[in-house]
Amino acid sequence: QVRLVESGGGLVQAGGSLRLSCAASGNIFSSSDMGWYRQAPGKQRELVAAISSGGSTNYADSAKDRFTISRDNAKNTVYLQMNSLNPEDTAVYYCRGRGRWYDYWGQGTQVTVSS
Repeated sequence: QVRLVESGGGLVQAGGSLRLSCAASGNIFSSSDMGWYRQAPGKQRELVAAISSGGSTNYADSAKDRFTISRDNAKNTVYLQMNSLNPEDTAVYYCRGRGRWYDYWGQGTQVTVSS
């Protein structure tokens, strides 16, 4: 069983920064494709950024040039550095880890950006 635990969320003013972390238990992290998703109230969950097991990244248009996803396989952790935050970034942010035979989600961490 794999467990994903997010941390780093909180309340920040517009223009500020946060770094989210997602720590994974188990021994499959390095072979997993990891992603950060978010869900705002009344909206569908959406992809923010993803990083493959090989390190390739892709971003939602809303995240390009502001957010950076990275991973540290030695620490079984994936990060999301978020800069220039605005109120539209307010949401619960979820970590996801996928492989050929599995698909795990974390419990989410709240990010609130005040104007």
